[in-house]
Amino acid sequence: MDKTIEKLTRADLIGRGCGNFPTASKWQMVKEAKGAKKYVVCNVSEGEPGVFKDGWVLQNHPDIAIEGIKHAIKYLGAKKAVVYLRQDYYQKYQSKLRKLIGKNKIELFKEAGGYIGGEETALLESLEGRRVEPRLKPPYPPQVGLYGQPTLVNNLETFYEIGLILRGKYEKKRLICFSGQGVKSQVHELPENWTIEKMLKETGNWPKFSFFVQVGGGAAGTVLNSKQLQQTLKDIHGLGSIVVYHASEGPKKLILNWVRFFKAESCGKCVPCREGTYRLLEILNSKKTDWQLFEDILFALENSSFCGLGMSVPRPILTYWKNVKKRS
Repeated sequence: MDKTIEKLTRADLIGRGCGNFPTASKWQMVKEAKGAKKYVVCNVSEGEPGVFKDGWVLQNHPDIAIEGIKHAIKYLGAKKAVVYLRQDYYQKYQSKLRKLIGKNKIELFKEAGGYIGGEETALLESLEGRRVEPRLKPPYPPQVGLYGQPTLVNNLETFYEIGLILRGKYEKKRLICFSGQGVKSQVHELPENWTIEKMLKETGNWPKFSFFVQVGGGAAGTVLNSKQLQQTLKDIHGLGSIVVYHASEGPKKLILNWVRFFKAESCGKCVPCREGTYRLLEILNSKKTDWQLFEDILFALENSSFCGLGMSVPRPILTYWKNVKKRS
């Protein structure tokens, strides 16, 4: 085992995106893949409500993340790296990043699409100048990525953690975004083995009212009641975020907000997601809500959508019904 893979394996670093894939395995797959050229892509397109940790890294520690990207280029012998930035992040941080990058083979790219642009293959389509929509998988980017060549795609937080590992300062922590009712919106760097309850209490965010939370993202995240908080974010999977809701939050308003988001961000490529989110919104806005039909469409979305966006639509709604308030 070479030194880089040994360090990542010893750190037990899991990618900080939604895939929860071991970082060492992904790097090794790209290293061993055959291709005339190899590429590195840093995904900085976070678009999930309640998630703003990449912005925290760009504001506070971009040098550490760039160090991780530079090491990936060197380790893989990559032709270049591309930092794929959300449009507002591009405007705000491009000057700072260009100074840190210097003459290294790292380019900045302003994201063209919205939420779907964060999906790793939709991102590659965007970089190649095509419509921003996901590709059929397999093959996966480590084998067939940018311009058909093996490509390492990690998000900014993952490269930040890699930079810490290289400096010998990685402490098995992850970035957690806190937001919601009665909570100050901010990022904390916390041990990944802390329970959700401990994270809320140790950061002074434990609500003084009856509440429930959404973890792993403010739209696609899992909803838990206040007695289910002995789990860690590692147990739940997903992004590092905790959104607090007052227990009195109206169910229809809450579900309507989630569905509006998913409908607005659907790329329209597949019928289940394009039509499904449209029909869900139509049902919610009707005078008499047909909840059975609503649930049937959720089933179709979960089991027949082309990519993770459509598949994730049911998660917040079904876990809300299961853990907080049963469907009427």
